[in-house]
Formats: sequence, structure tokens, C-alpha cells
Amino acid sequence: MPSGQSSGTFFIMRNQPFDKPGRFYKGNIHMHSTNSDGLKSPAEAVEAYRERGYDFVALTDHFMERFGFPISDTTSYRTDDCTTLFGAERHGEGMRNGELWHIVALGLPLDFPGRGPNENGPEIAARATEAGAFVVIAHPHWNGVTQADALKIADFDAIEIHNEGHTNDSDRGNGWMLADVLATSGYRFSVTAADDAHFKTDRPDTFGGWVHVKAESLDPNHLLAALKAGHYYASTGPQIHDVSFTESEVVVSCDPVTAIFANGRGSIKLFKRGDGITEARFPIGPYANAFCRIEILRADGKKAWTSPLWLDEINLG
Repeated sequence: MPSGQSSGTFFIMRNQPFDKPGRFYKGNIHMHSTNSDGLKSPAEAVEAYRERGYDFVALTDHFMERFGFPISDTTSYRTDDCTTLFGAERHGEGMRNGELWHIVALGLPLDFPGRGPNENGPEIAARATEAGAFVVIAHPHWNGVTQADALKIADFDAIEIHNEGHTNDSDRGNGWMLADVLATSGYRFSVTAADDAHFKTDRPDTFGGWVHVKAESLDPNHLLAALKAGHYYASTGPQIHDVSFTESEVVVSCDPVTAIFANGRGSIKLFKRGDGITEARFPIGPYANAFCRIEILRADGKKAWTSPLWLDEINLG
């Protein structure tokens, strides 16, 4: 159903958080503790993010037999100003290059069964989706997920387009190549940024990538529902205040930045550059038959991104 309408203005459902009720909550949705290969205990990991002002976090320890298939019960670490989601990073065979799949799943039940014999990537994604989880293809550049690999997975919600840890250990933390190819091919999904924090001392892997989720409250169920609907944007620093559409324009407002980009299918792009710009208006025509995604760039190199916004999902008031 349409999210709302007013004279002469369009509204988008999928991946459009800005016109939704509630407020934005900042969260890291990919991190590890001593329950797998992280260096902080679950309590210490959650507290580290709470102290930095995060509204929510998800421990996503490696769901592997050698770690006992952990899904950390973080209920006791929840406070009035910082809550938690249950999750795990799941693994399976089946990638063309022989690497293991890395599938982050948020909202798993604590009694979610361990991996079945020879369970592959598509199967682990499908089982997580059946359990109601928000399913993310993690760090596709780092482990070499191809378009052919991704198309085997019918059940995923998002692609991780910024991974702070692998940005700093291999410069392979950017997942936009896969995301843009799939979006240009007509596939619909959201995108996430996250730390993949292990709290290592040999590379920065904390407090560098997150999502701003628009939800009616900090209740974990509200956050999970908003993630599933794509009602969030991703960031490494600056904030996007609004993205809206009129009959003729894409309208963006944000923190002061040096560039605002409107990227679309294939080579389609428009941009505005300047010193401390906070607004841009782009003609809607180039994006009419496909998607538009907004990216902003701050002077220090930090960025924020919307997910792809598909123009055929616009409802005219």
C-alpha cells in the first residue's frame, strides 16, 4: 500500500525511510565476540558500542561447528538507550571460487538449529529467511562473490556495501560493484554498512560503518521490521536528512558535504559538487525506467548512501 501522498508529490515504499513515522536509530549490525573469533566478550562488545552512542547492535558470531553454532543471548545487555538484535554470520559451500559463503542473518531465534550436512549458501540463506531473519550478503568484494553466485540466492534482503574491517585490511570493503550490477539487471534489495568488528589491534575495525534505521521505537521487533522493509540508509559519517521525488526532480538534503551523487542504471549519473553543500536537485528523467541511489561525500572522505530506489514503485497522489 502507498505510504502516503500529497498533491504533485511521489512517495516510494521500498528502501525509502525518510517519509516514514518514527526516528532514526544508529546501529552496527555485523560484529564478533569471544563466542567466535572476536577479542571482546559479548558484554564488552555491546558496551563498547553503547558508550559510543549507538542505539543498537547485533552480535553476529560465526555460526560454525567449531564455535558451537553460537547465537548470543544479549537480552541482559539491553538498556533504555541501547538495545540488541540476535544474529549470526552463517557459512556454507558453493561459491564459484571455492570460498565459503558469509551470510549475516539478524532476528534469528536463539534455538535456531545448526548447519545441516553440506548446506550451501542458497540453503543457509533460505533457512534464515524462513525463520524471519534479515539476510545480508556480507563483504562480497573481500571473498569474491560474483553475479552468478549472488543469483543463486533467492532469499536475501541486502548486500553489504561497506565493511570497515576489510576496507582497512585489504581495501576490499566496498560491495557496490556487485550491488550496482544486480540493480542494473533488475534485482531489488537494500544495502548496508557495518564494521565486521573483531576488536583487533592490527587494523581499525570498529565505529566506522553503520546503518541509520527509521523505526517507531527502539523495540527490537520494530528495528527488524524496518530493516526488512529497507527503511534505513548506510553511512560512515555524514547524515542524509531527506530524499524525495516530485514529478520532475529528485530532491536531496544532507549534512554539509563536498559532493552529492545520484547514480542509476549502468553509467547513468548526475552530481553536484561544492564546498559545504547541503542540498541538490536532479532531473528525474534519467532514472525513470530503473533506479536512483544517492551518495554523499564529506570533505574528510566519509560517505553515506541510500539503497537503490526503484522509480516504478512510486505512487502518484
